[in-house]
Amino acid sequence: MTANVEIGQVIEGKVTGIQPYGAFVAIDGDTQGLVHISEIMHGYVKDINEHLNVGDTVNVKVIQIDEEKGKISLSIRATEEAPKETVKQENTANNYDSNNDSSGFNILKDKLQDWIDQTQNK
Repeated sequence: MTANVEIGQVIEGKVTGIQPYGAFVAIDGDTQGLVHISEIMHGYVKDINEHLNVGDTVNVKVIQIDEEKGKISLSIRATEEAPKETVKQENTANNYDSNNDSSGFNILKDKLQDWIDQTQNK
């Protein structure tokens, strides 16, 4: 069954079937494996059909071979570089500018007396 397939190998395959839990990919004339839904891409996949179609050609990496059960586990995401995470900076304390206060973020107890003094001087 897996004479020409080794763990870690990257192979071009063709999607032969899609189920809610994963996609079946033929990696040669006699052998096919399963790409679990968690191995489709980096990030959350709700519906595999939004990412793959039967007949698509994909690169897959062999991540596990179970000779007893005759199953091969494949991964598409392991063949792709993980995206760099972007950090959203919304209205956070780090970018809040109160009257051009350049002192930066201070612990509340350190600023409390300043705030009291400011309200009494108005």
